[in-house]
Order: sequence, then structure tokens, then C-alpha cells
Amino acid sequence: MPGKILVVDDEKDINDSLSFILEKEGYLVDQAENGKVAYEKILNAYYDLVITDIEMPMMKGTELLEKIAAITPQTAVIMITAYGSLETTIKALRSGAQDYILKPIEFDEILIKIKRLFEMKRLISENQILRKEIQRNYDFSELVGKSLAMHKVFEMIQTVAETESTVLITGNSGTGKELVARAIHFNSKRKNKPFVAVNCGAISENLIESELFGHKRGAFTGAISDKEGYLKAADGGTLFLDEISEMPLQLQVKLLRVIQEKEITPVGTTYSIPINVRFVATTNKNLQNEVTSGKFREDLFYRLNVVELNLPSLKERPEDIPILADHFVHKYRKVIGKNVIGVENTAMRALLHYEWKGEVRELENIIERAVIFAKSEYITIEDLPQSMHLLKDVLIPEKPGSLDDFIKKVEKGFILKSLETNEFDKEKVAKQLNLGLSTLYRKIKDYGLEQ
Repeated sequence: MPGKILVVDDEKDINDSLSFILEKEGYLVDQAENGKVAYEKILNAYYDLVITDIEMPMMKGTELLEKIAAITPQTAVIMITAYGSLETTIKALRSGAQDYILKPIEFDEILIKIKRLFEMKRLISENQILRKEIQRNYDFSELVGKSLAMHKVFEMIQTVAETESTVLITGNSGTGKELVARAIHFNSKRKNKPFVAVNCGAISENLIESELFGHKRGAFTGAISDKEGYLKAADGGTLFLDEISEMPLQLQVKLLRVIQEKEITPVGTTYSIPINVRFVATTNKNLQNEVTSGKFREDLFYRLNVVELNLPSLKERPEDIPILADHFVHKYRKVIGKNVIGVENTAMRALLHYEWKGEVRELENIIERAVIFAKSEYITIEDLPQSMHLLKDVLIPEKPGSLDDFIKKVEKGFILKSLETNEFDKEKVAKQLNLGLSTLYRKIKDYGLEQ
């Protein structure tokens, strides 16, 4: 759709000639002979761009600029000025005008300026759309689960996101630690600033300091130009340090200083640069054990571990497996373009009794694969990897009911199996299932398992 432009000038020749040129370029053009008429038009219609003279009767261009900024700030403004009014033009630029042109008007020059301005508006609009899409993808929509364990995680994310504290996210590989880190960022006051992710285990020990802190040209062999590090790139936003336990000890000292002093020194320099960064780190190791064994600095551990957020494994929340499976089915049916709407009972039986060593990431990969190979609307046991076929004989109701009924039946069987395994020692069962004893007693009563 072509841009809509309002040309405002009390000289009819300028108004007509400029409008003619712009219309030939494909723009939708309207005219106004002074600022007052232009203001009335702007109140009744939207314009992408207003090109206005500064010196006009009834209302000057600078006053019109102020009114445009107040009622339709997304409208761009280009000022037309004589050489002697440059000082006024500079004030107009400071007040929000995007550009200016000098009289006599060079049409080629103004066409270039308009084209550049519309391209900039398009990029800003696309950037805003992309930012909203990123925020939508990393709110809570990708963190799926209705278990008590996941509700606690959601509550912690909401509480922690509102603070500036450093956060240490712990849990097995594949439990979704990066999704949680992004959810914290995109629900915080820093959501419109950068989220920069660094995998501490994926960068070689020789390069990680340069990658984090940046370097000056000539600081070392191969440093052919200045480089901005991840810490500077994350200024104002969040730096996500994935698998922090893999960071070399000598760099841990420097990171501790950055967190405490809020400044960095690029490699090959002696000056410090102030930064404003929030730190969120993850680990799948027990950092306390790493401290004891001398592989991780104790002072950095306590500095990072202001808030610890532990992600439960699938073993601790089996009732979420059907919900996660359904979520991934609907995600990949859109991506792959297949009419797959769910998981057949026998296949779900296998998913529920599989040992998920790769956690949620492994479940997602298996569902994506199953959607690719599915030959009907429902994923069957044949669509799952061969290693899962042995699990197809696990008992499950033949007739599918509601998802809530199905989850309750699975939970009932899971609790009963745990009671039998632990010789009905309820304290052992509560500990194994990560449930409060009173919660276990209530579930035993609800499911009629007292006998």
C-alpha cells in the first residue's frame, strides 16, 4: 500500500508541483494551504508523512509539528525551510521532525529523503512486530503443564521477573531452562532490551573471554578489528549464561567482578566500560558439589544463587506428559503441514511409561518425528521409535474420555504402583513422588486407595 502524504505550503506553486511529483511516484497526496487547514485534515484522516513549510500564516510549521506529535506521533514530518531559517529548523528537528529540505526544492533530493524515511518506518514496524512475536513465543505459552510442580515454577517466574536479582536455574538437560530464562526476561521491565544467550560450554577456552568482554584490534593474533562482546551487547537487558559450570576458573573471577562492579574491561585495553545487565545462569550440575571439588568458585556461586529456580523432571510430573504431547502435536502439525490431531491410546500408554532421559526436549523430538511419519489423524505406536514399542502392552482404558479423566486415571495408577513398590509406606511414597504427606493422603482418599 502506497504511503499517504500531506503537503502543507502557503505557496500554491510549491504545493502543486511537489504534489504532482509525489503522485507520479505512486504516493497518495493531499494538500493544505496553511497549518490550520492541515491540522483540521490531520484530525480527520491519518497521514504517514507531512511535508510542511515553516513560515506560514494562520499557523506556523513548528506549531503544526507540536500538534502532530501530540495527536499522531507515528506520523513523520519533513520541514521545508529557507536558508535563513536554519536555526528554527534545527529546533524543529530537536522537537521531533525527521528531516528538512531547503528552498528552492530539489525534487530528486526530496524523493530520496522520502524513500529513505518510508524504508525506516517499515523497518521499525517490522521490528515492533517481531519483538511482539518473540515476546508471545517466550511468555508462558511454551512452558506447558498443570502439575503442582509446574505451577510453583510459574509463580516463581512471575515473582522473580519483577526484580533485578540474579537467577540460577537448575535442572536436568532438556527440562526447558532456556525457556524459563526467556520467560523471566520477557516478563520483566527489560523486555524491550536485548536478551543475549551464551553457551559457556560451546565456546573454546581461548576465545570465551574475548567473546564475553570484547577486544581491541591487535589484542591477540587474529584480532583484526575491534569487537563488542556479549556483555556490552546485552547492555540494558539480560545476559543468559547457559551451563555456567563449564566456565573456566580464571574467567569466573572476572565475571564476579562484572556482576559486583557493573563494568567491563575489553581484552587489550586498560579502560572500563559501565554496563547495566541482569544475569540469569543455568546448570545441570550440582554447583555446590562443583564448589567442594574446586571446579567452581564459591563466591561466584553465592553471587549467582540469589534466587534458585529448580525445574522438575518429567518423572516428577508424569501427569503433564499427555498435555505436553498434545501441545507438541499441535505445534508440529502447523510446521509440517499434516492433519494430525492427537495421540492414540496405545501410543500415549508408551509415552507415559517411557523413561525420559532427555526430558521435555526428547519428548518434543519424538512427537515431531511421529507427526512426520503419522499416516492418520492420530499418532500410533508404529509412528514412535522402535525402542518404545515394548511399552504398548501397559494397561490403559480402551475408550478415550476427557483429558482430565485420563490424567486422573494415570495419576491413580502411578500412586498405586508407588504404594505397592514401597510396601504402602506412605512417607516413602510422598518423598518419592515429591508430594506433601497431607497431599498424598488426600489423593489416596480421592482415588479410593485406602484399602
